[in-house]
Amino acid sequence: MEFRQLLYAVQIANEKNFSRAADKLHIAQPSLSQQLAKLERELGVVLFHRTTNSVEPTHAGETFVQKAQHILDLVEQLKSEMNDISHLHKGKLVVGTLPITGSHILPLVLPEFANRHPGLEVHLVEDTSAKLERLTSEGAVDFSLLSLPIADPSLEHRPFITEQICLAVPQSHRFADAKKAIPVRELAGESFIVLKKGQGFRQIAFEICAQAGFEPNIVFESGNIETVQALVAAGMGVAFIPNMIAEAKKGRYVPVYKPLTGPVPTRTLVVAQRRGRYFSKAAEAFIETLLEVTSQSR
Repeated sequence: MEFRQLLYAVQIANEKNFSRAADKLHIAQPSLSQQLAKLERELGVVLFHRTTNSVEPTHAGETFVQKAQHILDLVEQLKSEMNDISHLHKGKLVVGTLPITGSHILPLVLPEFANRHPGLEVHLVEDTSAKLERLTSEGAVDFSLLSLPIADPSLEHRPFITEQICLAVPQSHRFADAKKAIPVRELAGESFIVLKKGQGFRQIAFEICAQAGFEPNIVFESGNIETVQALVAAGMGVAFIPNMIAEAKKGRYVPVYKPLTGPVPTRTLVVAQRRGRYFSKAAEAFIETLLEVTSQSR
């Protein structure tokens, strides 16, 4: 059974005449008759009674035409939906994000994206770097906003922002009033507060210390960057903090943020996707908005 045969049968039922149906279908009448005969032989039933003046569907023909019309309607609906998605009128994106990114970048990006593409839905999945890498690799999310390095070799990425990392210290700390940037090597022996395992920024913190020739003395771990800063402000230790987090933190009971040197540590945020996965127009539109908004906010 061919798709065109469904269309032919429906047109014959509507016109009740082979000649008029052939004209509407822009084919020769003999070709239409041959296709109907071929279809009837394949199905083993007669679909239409032919008389001198008209063509009437049989009981089997009525059932066939009804189902065929439903299929044709579904095809047209599918075409319309694909057209809407192609032109960004509707669709859904599932975006993985780190808590840090979700709380400081997406509040800037999502309103602008919704304004540009009101028919596109964005569903957020917030989790650790390790979990998001797995979800991205499995295709459970369209893409994820992560920080380098990425461990999963099945993922490819494109950067969208690189920012400096600063040091958060209590207000009573010896570096709190320092006028110059703090060399990372001078932090050896300090009590560090870091994010828990599975968080990408935890690995960055360890790499910063390793490049300066020491291993951090971890006194507290947390799954939330806000808790890390609160513990620093309470005098429990020091911590590395991305600049965007430090600049957003205001209030009375906050740490003192100091620049670092030796060299200046940075982190790079990327859009990660499964290697070879089709990147939809909706996803590209989201990334375009992300790049524009983050470049304007620097």
